[in-house]
Amino acid sequence: MRTEHDSLGQVELTDDVLWGAQTQRSLHNFRIGRDRFSIEFIHAFALVKKAAAQANHALGKMPDRHAELIASACDEILQGRHDDQFPLSVWQTGSGTQTNMNLNEVIANRGNELAGFDRGSYELLHPNDHVNMSQSSNDVFPTTMHVVTAQAVHGLLQTLGTLIECIDARVADFEDVLKSGRTHMMDATPITLGQEFSAFSAQLVFSRDQLLAALPSVQQLALGGSAVGTGLNTHPDWSRTVVERISALTGTAFTPAGNKFMALAGHEALVDLHGRLNTLASALFKIANDIRLMNSGPRCGLAELRIPANEPGSSIMPGKVNPTQAEALTMVCVRVMGNQTTVGVAGSQGHFQLNVFKPVIIHTVLESIGLLNDAMASFEEHCLRGLEANREQLQANVSRSLMLVTALSPAIGYEQAAKAAKFADDKQLSLREAVLELALMSADEFDEQVDPRQMLAPHE
Repeated sequence: MRTEHDSLGQVELTDDVLWGAQTQRSLHNFRIGRDRFSIEFIHAFALVKKAAAQANHALGKMPDRHAELIASACDEILQGRHDDQFPLSVWQTGSGTQTNMNLNEVIANRGNELAGFDRGSYELLHPNDHVNMSQSSNDVFPTTMHVVTAQAVHGLLQTLGTLIECIDARVADFEDVLKSGRTHMMDATPITLGQEFSAFSAQLVFSRDQLLAALPSVQQLALGGSAVGTGLNTHPDWSRTVVERISALTGTAFTPAGNKFMALAGHEALVDLHGRLNTLASALFKIANDIRLMNSGPRCGLAELRIPANEPGSSIMPGKVNPTQAEALTMVCVRVMGNQTTVGVAGSQGHFQLNVFKPVIIHTVLESIGLLNDAMASFEEHCLRGLEANREQLQANVSRSLMLVTALSPAIGYEQAAKAAKFADDKQLSLREAVLELALMSADEFDEQVDPRQMLAPHE
């Protein structure tokens, strides 16, 4: 055991931990749930701390040795060597101060160890005076929120791009596959399966473009705002310098927030971003459900598509194959839609100079991004890539559809066409048979007028 001190007194810790007194107090005081910040968030925090040390050194505020030791400790965290040293619950103080201090204590203790001093001695590096120099939890925590979110969105966009490419390939594969369209879940005029899938692609392209448009705001960082946005205890060039360092370390073009007061008190950029994630979830839900319905059967459903048989679908019904990838994706979408409420309410809690729902905002945003990223990749690999059209069933549906009658309206009028469709349905006839029996037109006239492939686009 070892003893450390903070402003409230001494705390006992085990020798095997790198954290200090404030982290230990948080472990005792916030034993709430099992949610922990993702390791991506912790690594992004370490990167920001490294950038801060480099910026303080460049501005003449930190000696060489201090900056080197902080950077070395941060590099070890970024390499995953201390992932078990960040145990705090998401459900803590709303500014994220305890997690900020967790980073400060681990970095200080590890830096002191590298310099030959004992853990907890803080002989050379101090968590507040050195690792937290020029920072407040109120600006460094939201900075990390934006850094890790930008990184996660860039990854999400890559996965989304792959999904769009896969759907576009399906569009090309199915461009000549005629099928019956549906509106209100009822038969409608013909389209091609390729046209149907082109709508899926367009929906996802819309979401991709919206996410891209959100990135510039996400890439504005709060550092330099200090405690309330005024920049107290920081160098005049601090904000610009540290953001330049973060940009260099990440390879992403971050900029200082234009209004530091807003950057601390409000999180509109992340609320807006999650709204766009919600739009993506809405599109994915529709796409997955359509594919699930078109795959229904194989004998007693629509049976228009065949999805890959990845695993047995039932513990009691042999040979059953279920649309499990669609089910997983739609469950993720439902979770993201629920998260939208959480982020929206949390974003509204900017009382005076500080929003104090920061931990739940970033936890929820990252959960939504991570779930969407994984679910899209799984759906693309295990469903869309091996999906096939049941061409025979699709053709049979087209030939039976009464909505081909729409092509008759210009020739015999709406009322007569409706009469033919109702007669065909009542008598269980084909549309052609009904028109001939009602003597509405000759066989040749019907065949010339009703060509499903001439119903796929405007024509004179």
